[in-house]
Amino acid sequence: MNYKEMPKLRIGDLEIDKPIIQGGMGVGISLSNLASAVANEGGVGIISSVGLGMLNSDPKMKFREANKIYLREEIRKAKQMTNGVIGVNIMVALSDYDAMVECAIEEEVDILFIGAGLPLRFSKNLPPERLREVKTYFIPIVSSARAARIIFEYWKKNFNHIPDGVVVEGPLAGGHLGFKKEQINNPDYTLEKILPEVISVIRSFEQQFNKNIPVIAAGGIFTGADIYKFIQLGADGVQMGTRFVATHECDASLEFKQAYVKCKKEDICIIDSPVGLPGRAIRNTFINEIESGKRKPFNCPWKCLKTCNFRNTPYCIARALINAQMGKIEEGFTFTGSNAYRIDKIISVKELMDTLVQEYSKSELEVMELEMEPSF
Repeated sequence: MNYKEMPKLRIGDLEIDKPIIQGGMGVGISLSNLASAVANEGGVGIISSVGLGMLNSDPKMKFREANKIYLREEIRKAKQMTNGVIGVNIMVALSDYDAMVECAIEEEVDILFIGAGLPLRFSKNLPPERLREVKTYFIPIVSSARAARIIFEYWKKNFNHIPDGVVVEGPLAGGHLGFKKEQINNPDYTLEKILPEVISVIRSFEQQFNKNIPVIAAGGIFTGADIYKFIQLGADGVQMGTRFVATHECDASLEFKQAYVKCKKEDICIIDSPVGLPGRAIRNTFINEIESGKRKPFNCPWKCLKTCNFRNTPYCIARALINAQMGKIEEGFTFTGSNAYRIDKIISVKELMDTLVQEYSKSELEVMELEMEPSF
């Protein structure tokens, strides 16, 4: 069977063969190995900058210093393994946000994906006029048309410049969510509902700046059929995280990946994160103990997130996530998207990308056949 090609994704001067962006997953889940594998298969591979210092084994090295060193090393390793497109995911909520942005720009990553807050400034050490000079493209991650408008209006007014794209993340995503608990299952906040609203906002800025601004759909996208669906709804591409965890190339431990393979639909739950946001995770003993009121005493080595009240929180989320990444699942937990229970085995990134292309093509052909059927 001859499969039709997916449409290419264009971000600035970049032409990406497949409109698939691998989501940035911290702590240590998506690093150079996964990102380069995705880029080699024609997608966009993303390194997560979150908590990389937690992977440091040198007790003399400070976490902030380690974060920057590890991010620089991961970017360079990824570039050695691929000639494809590599991005970095950075959270506005990080206390070392500025240092991470500056490091990524210095290393000339192709794209910066900025989430967990509104990027209303570039970086305190980099003047706005440099936005036109740097080689890196900027794409914020939003969960509403209102957030997109605020960011684009602010950049327009203060920088006379706008971001190079936008990711619209719906409530079925994994990890921290940009929604209130009561909005997560509300039909007014589905990705299908908010995507067209964001597209409408972005189109006005495209006209004002005579610039193509791709809109990327994210959150709960699992199959090639899903990709086809959202591209038909107006998206230029999609971002996917959960599917890439259960790959051989993913940087997480085998135990972390097996948690995805073994989980059932009822295991996936919404938790209250210490950073003040709801998050989607796989239920386990650790989560049960926290929800029953048990505290996990810890000393905060550095305040990694601006919004974390570490003096009152029952556990260190960075430590819990790095424990899971390293395979100590019951000493932490795994963030996941809503569809993790549909994963039944670990495969290669190539097999996954080929499957997505085939599923996309099948959906497109089915629609074409329906349109060609005679009506009576």
